[in-house]
Amino acid sequence: MEKRVLGRGLAALIPEKQTADNMQVLEFNIQQGVRNISIEKIKANKYQPREDFNQEALNDLVSSIKEKGFIQPILVRSKQGEYELIAGERRFRAAKQLGYKEIPAIIKDVSDLDSLEISIIENIQRENLNPIDQAKAYKRLSEEFNMTQEKVADTIGKDRATVANIMRLLNLPVKIQEYVSRGTISMGHARAILSLNKESEQMRLCTKVIKDDLSVRDTESYAKNIVGKGLKPFPTKTIEDPNLKSIEQELREFFGTKVKILKSKKGGKIEIEFYSNADMERVITLLKSSS
Repeated sequence: MEKRVLGRGLAALIPEKQTADNMQVLEFNIQQGVRNISIEKIKANKYQPREDFNQEALNDLVSSIKEKGFIQPILVRSKQGEYELIAGERRFRAAKQLGYKEIPAIIKDVSDLDSLEISIIENIQRENLNPIDQAKAYKRLSEEFNMTQEKVADTIGKDRATVANIMRLLNLPVKIQEYVSRGTISMGHARAILSLNKESEQMRLCTKVIKDDLSVRDTESYAKNIVGKGLKPFPTKTIEDPNLKSIEQELREFFGTKVKILKSKKGGKIEIEFYSNADMERVITLLKSSS
């Protein structure tokens, strides 16, 4: 049976061309079937995999559309006299926020499976879908369309081990899943916590990760110390330089995100975390303004 890889399928549905600055933009022409349709006739996609939309990133998109217009149309399918959104929910939301009556769209006749696949691919490739939303989307592919993990991996163009590791995140307590979704802890932290069998141990270690700002390596070390040994007290944390901790706090307040100063014998480094492209640009702007 031929593999269905949506990386190719999405490109086939929406032809693209390369511009001089290497940005991929859509050709708005009659051959592609781009037309303006009423926003009132568009309904949300029940297969939309993204549950959390970053308002700051959405506001940036609103500003971009207001200034430059739409670079890409949304993708919809006709359903019961209306249109169901397939791809481009952030653009759709931005248009509604701007009070637009119409939005450029490509209308395609696709199945429920194609609709879910395209939504997943668009979010993963263009909008940095968080690991929990990815896991839930893969689970829907598996359960609603009777796919094995291998088939899911083939469909979205990833290896089976990657899909399996992401789907395992759904075995974590809901509270820890929320932390992963918000970027409070990374997928690396979550995988280390998953090595613990008891929910109480998982929650306990997760709390310590957040409270003490543990690295993934430290989290893995603590998890190994707990596995098979019951609930043991965590090793005493190394006493840190209070001056460095004070500087870290000042930097965190300045950048509005986690900042870690790591010293070594020959020097050290400063780690500044960001959680989206918009967040990264914000941090870079602050760095430039302070230079």
